[in-house]
Amino acid sequence: MRELFQKELSEVQERLVDLSATVTEIMSKASAAFLSSDVKKADEAIALCEINEERALVIDEMAIRILTTQAPVARDLRVLVAALRISASLERMGALAGHIATIARFRYPESAVPKSLVKTFTEMGELDVALGKKLTKLLKNTDLDLARSIQAEDARVDELHRSVFDTVLSPKWKENALHTVDVTLASRYHERFADHVVDISAKVAYLTTGDWSELEG
Repeated sequence: MRELFQKELSEVQERLVDLSATVTEIMSKASAAFLSSDVKKADEAIALCEINEERALVIDEMAIRILTTQAPVARDLRVLVAALRISASLERMGALAGHIATIARFRYPESAVPKSLVKTFTEMGELDVALGKKLTKLLKNTDLDLARSIQAEDARVDELHRSVFDTVLSPKWKENALHTVDVTLASRYHERFADHVVDISAKVAYLTTGDWSELEG
């Protein structure tokens, strides 16, 4: 019975890793579409969002089934509850990346990004993809140093997010209303994507150490 339980837990973990990899792929395609008005990549990202939602639902159903049939306690119970929350965060990350792709899709064949912010959004996209890859690695094998590096990179995403607002609110900003709305929303989606990565990394670290303070400082 215990062997079956551990096998089911391992399958949940493997599915979370796959979900994280898919989310990272969505952001990669969405960022490319947003920066280059690539409608093909935008459509691919949007299609992957639907797959992402279905896979998250399967994970949730698996975790709930294990909870009801195996009645886990202590750490095993925490792992399954965390899996449900991580699955929800990964689903949301995919949706956020999908929103970025949708902006690019709606603005095609025009660009959603004015030249003055191309460099900023290029870096934000690269950081989000890098964070997604690190998260996938972390979900495979817990590494507290890796979790800490995720927090450090998120700080840069926050900084870039603030800089977009500074640019839009500057008297020098002369772009039209659509550009203003597009870049403001896209910046927020990038920032929230990174926030979810940090939140998941904290949960993974807690499951390993039992101490929320491990990622502080």
